[in-house]
Amino acid sequence: MEDTYHTIDAPSEGLYKEKMSKFLAFAEPCRTVDEAKEIVSRYKKEYFDARHCCWAYMLGADRTNFRSNDDGEPSGTAGKPILGQINSFNVTDICICVVRYFGGIKLGTSGLIEAYRAAAAEALNAAEIVEKIVEETLTVHFEYALMGEAMRIVKEEGATVLGQDFQMDCRLTLSLRKAAMPKMRTRFENTFGIEIVE
Repeated sequence: MEDTYHTIDAPSEGLYKEKMSKFLAFAEPCRTVDEAKEIVSRYKKEYFDARHCCWAYMLGADRTNFRSNDDGEPSGTAGKPILGQINSFNVTDICICVVRYFGGIKLGTSGLIEAYRAAAAEALNAAEIVEKIVEETLTVHFEYALMGEAMRIVKEEGATVLGQDFQMDCRLTLSLRKAAMPKMRTRFENTFGIEIVE
């Protein structure tokens, strides 16, 4: 069961020049669509005098949440090549913006695709790519008398306690790497009096 993924741990930059045009690439880690949109709007504001600010993002360990945008460049010549580099480097939870300053000489479709691809690759080459573990969470509910038993399972399985509530009875919210979760879930299910409430 695959429960790791790769991402970047800090922003990085790249630069590509072609026929007087400058392509400035910025890669940033991000976790949500809103974060990606905020990154794009920040670069659009900062480089308001640039001709284009093209971008792509990929989110989630399963790599199914992604988008790209050509920002006025011919369709498929900017956003897709940027996204292609995200796929080539096999990273996720990332947003890459490439800002273009037009140098007066048209590059043509293939020239644009190569320029945006190369700029995105420069930013990714400058980044430190790290491996992260996919975590899942689980909430269990039990009577106070079962606290020792519950905490023994938590300790033996190596889970992290994210939240706890000991008002009337006990409720623990736990985090554990995805591959190890089924075993811990089974142990809780097989312990009389402990209920999984998600």
